[in-house]
Amino acid sequence: MSQMTYADAGKAALAESMRADPTIWAVGEDLGRGGVFGQYMGMEEEFGPERIVSAPISEAAIMGSAVGGALTGTRPVVELRFADFALCAVDEMVNQAAKARYMFGGQAKVPVVIRQPSGMWRSSAAQHSQMLEAWYAHIPGMVVVMPSTPADNYGLLKAAIECDDPVVYMEHKDLWGLEGEVPSGHTVEIGKASVVAEGSDVTVVTWSNPRHVAAEAMTALADVSVELIDLRSLWPWDRDCVLTSAAKTGHLLVAHEAVRDGGFGAEVVATAVEEIPGLKVARLGAPRIPIPYAPPLEDTVRVTAENIAAAVTRLAG
Repeated sequence: MSQMTYADAGKAALAESMRADPTIWAVGEDLGRGGVFGQYMGMEEEFGPERIVSAPISEAAIMGSAVGGALTGTRPVVELRFADFALCAVDEMVNQAAKARYMFGGQAKVPVVIRQPSGMWRSSAAQHSQMLEAWYAHIPGMVVVMPSTPADNYGLLKAAIECDDPVVYMEHKDLWGLEGEVPSGHTVEIGKASVVAEGSDVTVVTWSNPRHVAAEAMTALADVSVELIDLRSLWPWDRDCVLTSAAKTGHLLVAHEAVRDGGFGAEVVATAVEEIPGLKVARLGAPRIPIPYAPPLEDTVRVTAENIAAAVTRLAG
């Protein structure tokens, strides 16, 4: 058992995987200098510039080289700095990586991990703050993972590297410094949710940083027993865990940082309503506006502990 930050847990998972498998390599801008958030610090010294590759400023070239590398037998880990910048490489992700196994009848695979630091962080404004997980969950052939703790960042990154399909791996920028216990050899199964807290009145489903916001909200809900579920993976997602809990409580709230309209919360809610007659549901998410730069305006689009507590109270009532 080790105490690690979220960022260091990811670095440890990657380093351990690279020591065990020489076909694993990482590519992205400024990796030799440690990456924009320090999550690759010291790795070039250990593995060399052939495996910790500092690429030119071209997300399409970075992603294209990784897809080619994956198709020819290696296991690339792509660092795209910000989820927003990944939009420059969407063709390589969506039209190439996600479809190759299907279009070649299972003869080809693309085991690539696409790390996309996501979410609001220090007034980073409209082009550096987005949560775009629903886009990728919509694409057949893509796996979507969103860890919320150091232990999950360690265990899920290892699982993502071992996965034979392309994995969009979204780490929340506001969690880099979060500290927590990481058990030695910790593993997490992709597609398996975590029941953070058990309860009997309302099921709250969330993922990424809002998992911690929801946990804070629970401290203000002395009269409501909340079952808190962290999905961890959006595709595949743990339908059985969510449906079992929602059937027990009869009330389901899904809260996420991404824009509410068309968000993945709608998929969770729709699935639950189809399966559980009489279930009461609600969703929380950001309004459909660009994320502002000014801190007071940025705060107006956040899903807060107060928002979640109020929504749970309304739902339970």
